[in-house]
Amino acid sequence: MTIHLPPPAVTDRPTLANWLRAPYNRWSFQHVREITPTAAIGRGTGPVMELPEAPLPLGEREVTYTSHPDDGGATGSEPLARLLERTYTDGFLVLHRGRRVFEHYDNGMTPATVHLCMSISKSITATAVGSAVAGGTLSPADLVGDLVPELAGTSFADATVRHLLDMRTGTAPMTAEQARTDMEATLWAPMSRPGVNTDLTSYFAEWENARPHGGDFQYRSALTCVLARVAEHVTGTRLPELVSREVWRRIGAEREAEICVDGHRNALADVGVSCTLRDLARFGEVMRRNGSVNGVEVVPRAWVADTLVPDADQRPAFSRYGARYLPGPGAYYRNQWWVAESGPQGAIYMALGIHGQLLLVHEPAEVVVAKFSTWPQGWSTLLAEDTITACVSLAASLADG
Repeated sequence: MTIHLPPPAVTDRPTLANWLRAPYNRWSFQHVREITPTAAIGRGTGPVMELPEAPLPLGEREVTYTSHPDDGGATGSEPLARLLERTYTDGFLVLHRGRRVFEHYDNGMTPATVHLCMSISKSITATAVGSAVAGGTLSPADLVGDLVPELAGTSFADATVRHLLDMRTGTAPMTAEQARTDMEATLWAPMSRPGVNTDLTSYFAEWENARPHGGDFQYRSALTCVLARVAEHVTGTRLPELVSREVWRRIGAEREAEICVDGHRNALADVGVSCTLRDLARFGEVMRRNGSVNGVEVVPRAWVADTLVPDADQRPAFSRYGARYLPGPGAYYRNQWWVAESGPQGAIYMALGIHGQLLLVHEPAEVVVAKFSTWPQGWSTLLAEDTITACVSLAASLADG
């Protein structure tokens, strides 16, 4: 039985020391700007993408979830409402052919509330990079050391932009000490000692390689921050403004988003974006429509297509360290998206974040699912498997009518 922890009392608000832990995250993920510095991601003055309402009683619908064979291979089913309850859902939105067929909020969240996206931020950042690629100012084949002078002579010097996008650099995983320093440098944790440098980019030169670039996929969150630094250098634009210009204004977002920044205003490209549930769904819907809104290309169509066509060695490179909970054979990671299936009938792919954040694009079913959550723990393989497979099941049921 799932035991839900209530949000902290008004007199017991989260602090920088506990805001990522339960029960404090139930409040803090909707109030990030009150915990740590953020910068605005403006929506501009353009029209809002309409998401017409066409409600269906999906809370009662049975969804099927399946665990990986290594986790027991169990299959079960339950009403969607029960799944949402036991996976600590704060917001859940389903679009079918661009219409809002189901929308659910809990834990004090509303359609106007911004919520921390965690690593969904990576997919948003990479989409802004895709616009730079489409515009010709950046190529996936470019060497990082040639683009960013401060990284020449470092372990990233001969890594390509493609290696960063697909997390196939040889960068060694962080040690526990490095992870602690990273949290303090990015102002996500209190300083444990004096003199911690709050300029995140100053640590890039200290990272070492454990193997050559271009080998197996291995998830290392901070690579997205390096990617963002590359994008800032080649475009001459800070990441919050770049995401605003190339993504948020273009997709018809309804509200301003925000992104965490360090003590030198470097954006946390990997985990720092907060936005509303509807705007997250709009982002997914634009991707589902191959980058278009009302027939106008707002995200490069070629970039969406590139995400869904793996290189010849992409799937085998993913198999060793790849997330085993992705449904279907032949999964891979490309352009900072998790692709579960890709074929003639369309792709099933997603952006994921710890504590239960999900953006699912199911092309065959013409469905987008957006989910904000506050799991007590950072990661639960079983909760992830249940959530992803259940949402794929839900999408398939909508395709079947």
